[in-house]
Amino acid sequence: MPKYLRTSGITAEVEGLIREAKSRLYIISPYLKLSDNIKELLNDKEREKVEVRIVFGKQELNPTEMSYIQTLKYVRLYFSKNLHAKCYLNEKKMIICSMNLYEFSQQHNREMGILIDNEIEVDRPVYDDAWKDIESIIYNATDFAYVEAPKEKVKVERETTDSNSQKQEAVTQSSTTLKGKFLSATGLSKELGISAKDLHHKFEKIMWIEKKNEEWHLTSLGKSKGAEMKKGQYGEYIAYPDTVIKELQ
Repeated sequence: MPKYLRTSGITAEVEGLIREAKSRLYIISPYLKLSDNIKELLNDKEREKVEVRIVFGKQELNPTEMSYIQTLKYVRLYFSKNLHAKCYLNEKKMIICSMNLYEFSQQHNREMGILIDNEIEVDRPVYDDAWKDIESIIYNATDFAYVEAPKEKVKVERETTDSNSQKQEAVTQSSTTLKGKFLSATGLSKELGISAKDLHHKFEKIMWIEKKNEEWHLTSLGKSKGAEMKKGQYGEYIAYPDTVIKELQ
């Protein structure tokens, strides 16, 4: 039957759950700030090629956290604006609790939770019911790997000059156009079949991006390729048009 956990027990079991994941790992937490220990465990999952899904909400993701997550090829990031649930699971175990995956919560808050073991018969229906809700959360969340460009108004200017050098007239015509799909570094790396870390190194080598204060920024060359710095509820990031895929293959 489900096992009751206190604060320290939740922390230990979450770390154990991540460590033991073999085929899938889901991290669902409104507030996300990864400790060094959690990052090391995720690095191990990257090496083992375990598919990891992280769902967060409520607050913009720190650019440092975003930069780290984008280096992981097997991690997919989702945003759910109404998320309040905290749940962590692998293919065998699930923890539903009050604790966010946030270092402050682990160290300072008093938390409660339960551990559900999918290999124990009486726990299995609970695991399955919760899993259905998790599938719904993922389905309705925003997949951060893919970002659609908004419709934009483009001004087209025409200048007419008569043969007698009379006054020039500028005629501005507004039209609506839709750019192609934009992808984050994570989304683009998945399309190319390489890690986001390798993609960043490639872009740096061909001088599309440069690192300033531990963050990636577009160069003039990168901008000329159609890449843009975007800022939304997820924080600031670089978005690349899908047209660069052929150029990079």
